[in-house]
Amino acid sequence: MGKYFGTDGFRGEAGNVLTSEHAYKIGRFLGWYYGKEGKRVKAVIGKDTRRSSYMFEYAIASGLTSSGADAYMLHVTTTPSVSYAVNGDDFDCGIMISASHNPFYDNGIKIVNSKGEKLDDYTISKIEAYLDGNFEELGIPKTDIPFAKGAEIGEIVDYSSGRNRYIGYLISLSRHSFKHIRVGLDCANGGAWMIAKSVFDALGAKTYAINASPNGLNINAEAGSTHIEHLCKFVKENNLDIGFAFDGDADRCIAVDENGEVVNGDHILYILGMYYKKCGGLANNTVVTTVMSNLGLYRALDDAGISYEQTTVGDRFVYENMQANGHQLGGEQSGHIILTKYATTGDGILTAIKIMDAVIESKLTLSKLKAPVVMLPQVTKNIRVQNKQAVKENELVKKEVESISLLLGKAGRILLRESGTEPLIRVMVEAQSEEECYEYVMRVVNVIKKEGLAE
Repeated sequence: MGKYFGTDGFRGEAGNVLTSEHAYKIGRFLGWYYGKEGKRVKAVIGKDTRRSSYMFEYAIASGLTSSGADAYMLHVTTTPSVSYAVNGDDFDCGIMISASHNPFYDNGIKIVNSKGEKLDDYTISKIEAYLDGNFEELGIPKTDIPFAKGAEIGEIVDYSSGRNRYIGYLISLSRHSFKHIRVGLDCANGGAWMIAKSVFDALGAKTYAINASPNGLNINAEAGSTHIEHLCKFVKENNLDIGFAFDGDADRCIAVDENGEVVNGDHILYILGMYYKKCGGLANNTVVTTVMSNLGLYRALDDAGISYEQTTVGDRFVYENMQANGHQLGGEQSGHIILTKYATTGDGILTAIKIMDAVIESKLTLSKLKAPVVMLPQVTKNIRVQNKQAVKENELVKKEVESISLLLGKAGRILLRESGTEPLIRVMVEAQSEEECYEYVMRVVNVIKKEGLAE
């Protein structure tokens, strides 16, 4: 992680940590960086429904055009639609303005390269150097990047047609009609609020959408994949067959079965792994997971004869492993599911479509498809800290974690990790009971507090 950019872009409180000046400078840099060889740069911009997204959208576009690049505006959309547009329409880069599952007062800037993949660390380091005014390192005159003049000034182009093509692409990926299936969608008052229902309606489902009335302040507010209890209740009370909840930028999907029970990212990896294995489409017979996946998933995959690999937390690292090894299915418990045959990033709506295909082809309910994954109780506590690295290097904290790990043995595990997007340390324990999980989590939390490392 860099000074400004974490594992999922530059994210923080809008107007404080992340300002419109930052956005303008990022646009300035990208227009100059990709146009250094004299080419006319094309960049595509999408945003979610946060009030501040509009401010950042125009700031980035202003920066791009002042450096001679053309800015194509997707307007309110999803993160995966930006990656799709970059891939399909010959853009030099794509920018998504979103803080994903964070509350409305946060925002973020995510950048993808010409292949629709998350930007590499080298380029990010150059952006950060520019933000800090290190012009000499970049070979820029001390007076800053030159401004475009006359006909060299970039254009701002309405590109809502790109969003429509993305919707058409999603519809084309389903192998079946969803006719007569009653589907609940929780759009988190975010980027999926129009797209998701349009896709499911077009595929014939009887669609019921909640949290699809964004006002700039209610994105993720008691809604979406991080507040799945609301969709669980909605599915059960309305006797729906299935439900899908997305986050603010719709790169995540958490499902709900016909009984109103949660089907999380680990369940989804198993369901899709089995689906693709049966139809001969599971590349290398392998699923890529992160260290946060539940032991219940690994036991179910072992029983099914499916191999798996683990990465550090972050869909970026899952994707890098998949690319390096030729795997085609991977993801996180949080609902970031990557299907590299169809996309270069997690795509919540795509994930929902493929779960529907698995349900229809198996002729089984979602509850039966997920049943082999018996999740161990898992408790995670987030601790806000001033210095994440200091916590991980603290000798007493390390000693407590090692002691608990020995006590758990093969019947569970403990994991201490830092958030890639927030000033948090996450303490996670899996054990045979929730009470045991909580006891061990609090032992570590109390050491962190006693050492004066918590805010």
